[in-house]
Amino acid sequence: MSSGKTIVWFRRDLRIEDNPALAAAARDGSVFPVYIWCPEEEGQFYPGRVSRWWLKQSLSHLEQSLKSLGAELVMIKTQSTLSALLDCIKATEATKVVVNRLYDPVSLVRDHSIEEKLAEVGISVQSYNGDLLYEPWEIYDDEVRAFSTFDAYWDKCLNMQMEPVSLLPPWRLMPAAVTGTVERCTIEGLGLENELEKSSNALLGRGCSPGWSNADKALTEFVEQNLFDYSKSRFKVGASSTSLLSPYLHFGEISVRKVFRCVRMKQILWRREWKSQGEESVNLFLKAIGLREYSRYLCFNYPFTHERSLLRNMKYFPWNADANHFKVWRQGRTGYPLVDAGMRELWATGWIHNRIRVIVSSFAVKFLLLPWKWGMKYFWDTLLDADLECDILGWQYISGSLPDGQELEQLDFPQIQGSKFDSEGEYVRQWLPELARMPIEWIHHPWDAPLTVLKAAGVELGLNYPKPIIDIDKA
Repeated sequence: MSSGKTIVWFRRDLRIEDNPALAAAARDGSVFPVYIWCPEEEGQFYPGRVSRWWLKQSLSHLEQSLKSLGAELVMIKTQSTLSALLDCIKATEATKVVVNRLYDPVSLVRDHSIEEKLAEVGISVQSYNGDLLYEPWEIYDDEVRAFSTFDAYWDKCLNMQMEPVSLLPPWRLMPAAVTGTVERCTIEGLGLENELEKSSNALLGRGCSPGWSNADKALTEFVEQNLFDYSKSRFKVGASSTSLLSPYLHFGEISVRKVFRCVRMKQILWRREWKSQGEESVNLFLKAIGLREYSRYLCFNYPFTHERSLLRNMKYFPWNADANHFKVWRQGRTGYPLVDAGMRELWATGWIHNRIRVIVSSFAVKFLLLPWKWGMKYFWDTLLDADLECDILGWQYISGSLPDGQELEQLDFPQIQGSKFDSEGEYVRQWLPELARMPIEWIHHPWDAPLTVLKAAGVELGLNYPKPIIDIDKA
């Protein structure tokens, strides 16, 4: 171990296991772990309430973990990330900053600028891959061009050699001596939640357990109990049929490499035991991991995708910027039960099943013709696992803005989706209590129900449940 002093700049890598930047700093000498919160630099992508709640809990978890290793997580709230880093460097006399790379458009611009400014004062910035299986610049087609379709990209990835190294947590961290002053604050001082938000956020703790050690538990539970049936159960919108790992992955509480290896080990085991269902489930789950990888790949190679479509011909599409329709969609008052149930669950919990995300976003852009950027921003504001790169990929795909995206003319009628993915109507009844007594055959299209059925169920269309906002047969 050398005697260097290193600033470990935590961002969305809030874990001590398999953290390349932390491991490198620990090998080189003493460390100064820091988390910098700069709301002004977040701009239009300032995190929503539930995302900030998760971040707060995760930071608390990381703080305790680092303390157990002998180091203190310094938290700073500032108006300039660069100034905060320079203050840390001055106070510790550190010679370098280590960081795990981010790939969203906002971070790419900020990180490049900070690296240049630090280099001007003789401070090196060493960055590591703590977020992906493969770096975006490692995957190109035979003509050394970036892929623009997922299947071709993922096929290339699966045929590449993956680095097998998994970094264990350091046994001990040597804290860097501080000779100057740093304006640090407590977690509460970061202001990640205000007093008005705390009562609503208290409910989140009942169903969510942020933190890197809880991420490990969630992975183990999914792999051992739910992965085998994933191919059959993943579309059950009213059940915990998915891995629920996405918020942990977004905040870097678990390494995607660890998830990939753990799942592949199960695949090897089930292949030896001739369990085809298990193999199919693994392939489908790994495809979901691949889509997350692809979202970073797209943002890196096409950094304009948070502002405009990848397909140029969609630039002049006549979206219907109807603020009232957007409001009704957000509030879950469209008159289409499955859509409304999804939007109300999203507002209440910060979470909706991936299939419901597809259904509500499809309704917004294909039936209401709302601009896809409106929907993307609303998901960013409300999702517990809000992830800019994944949101960009999802909304561009649904709106037909990608070469392999859904065609805008491909209409998935909500009532048909309801009978397919919520055949008993249990999900709708859970989130739309006003429809709780509707019979199964009418619950996904109450506007077609006879008046006697509506009356018996206590439903008055236009009064206690809205009439359809549009006639989708004419959409």
